[in-house]
Amino acid sequence: MTTTLRVAIIGGGFMGRMHAHAWRTAPRFFDLARTPEVALLVGRDGDRAAAAAARLDVPESTDDWREAIARDDIDVVDICTPGDTHAEIALAALAAGKHVLCEKPLANSAADADRMAAAADLAAARGIASMCGFSYRRTPALSLARRLVESGRIGRIRHVRAQYLQDWLSDADAPHTWRLDRDRAGSGALGDIGAHSVDTAQWLTGSWITEVSATVRTFVPTRPRLDEQVGLGGRGAADAPREDVTVDDAAAFTATFADGALGVFEATRMATGHRNANRIELNGDRGSLSFDFSAMNELWFYDATLPAGEQGFRRIDVTEPEHPYAGAWWPAGHGLGYEHLFTHQIVDFVDAVTGGSPIAPGFAEAARVQRVLAAVETSAASESRRIPVEGVLS
Repeated sequence: MTTTLRVAIIGGGFMGRMHAHAWRTAPRFFDLARTPEVALLVGRDGDRAAAAAARLDVPESTDDWREAIARDDIDVVDICTPGDTHAEIALAALAAGKHVLCEKPLANSAADADRMAAAADLAAARGIASMCGFSYRRTPALSLARRLVESGRIGRIRHVRAQYLQDWLSDADAPHTWRLDRDRAGSGALGDIGAHSVDTAQWLTGSWITEVSATVRTFVPTRPRLDEQVGLGGRGAADAPREDVTVDDAAAFTATFADGALGVFEATRMATGHRNANRIELNGDRGSLSFDFSAMNELWFYDATLPAGEQGFRRIDVTEPEHPYAGAWWPAGHGLGYEHLFTHQIVDFVDAVTGGSPIAPGFAEAARVQRVLAAVETSAASESRRIPVEGVLS
């Protein structure tokens, strides 16, 4: 085994660029058993892929993801494409003996996610690692929250409240994108951002969601169609031909956890004024924890075991060297940003590939998130609303 880990990134858009930055940054701040090197960038259009590769200092590019999988010198396939392609690429990569990092949600359906999880289990027996990219887990403040939950600091959890609020679709004339096409995206706000809330909640509590009761809403049924190459051609968005929106704009649901906790979830891309408000609060019988990504270096902690006169939420500045991941970066108090989560994800992935730690979340865990999303959609379409999450208790 060489000391270099050669990576092919599939997808040259926003997430592909973020991953390229993370692969390059990780070995510069963390000690890794193998040094990652992004060797190939794959995009749908050859010219655009070549331009992206040049900008990101990736030596080669192609418009065929199968080339990445066929090459013997590629060790890792990093999937940063829309959800409708995840299963096909991941299954082929695992069969070819490549380690796989796949962006969330794992797939567009529970059936595809389960197929991917089964293939990952078989590959693991051959020493092949596979991880789903729920990057918010790598926020130092949320990792600290998990430590506090595991150590019993807030006791038995009774309530989970999770919101993920964005507003980039609040304008009814905002353009149509692939994220509004069910065939490509699987679902709307539910799968795009709600998946993060579901994963974070199950990971922090250590308990699976077993039942949901949900509603979803599409507020704007059509949006201006934009040609990817030429844009509106000089017309205003309101004058452009409109295309059907086939996913949800917002989703809200209650959830029952296996340990009896009650969860309340909201995901929307229509919350005017909220750019990226990813929030979660846990209430236990010994205390509470509260986090808002808008202040990502802070965790709020309430210790109910203190005398009444000393109780109250207190802010923890999660930048000390003993905090998760923070010791590799800047002096205490200087803070981290969104891009650091992806660097931490690469660190953990490389550590898992080299046997230093277990994969988290693996494909099986990510498939459980997909089952929750499927149950939410089924509940929203059902008169009874209360829908068990398939397979959780099996």
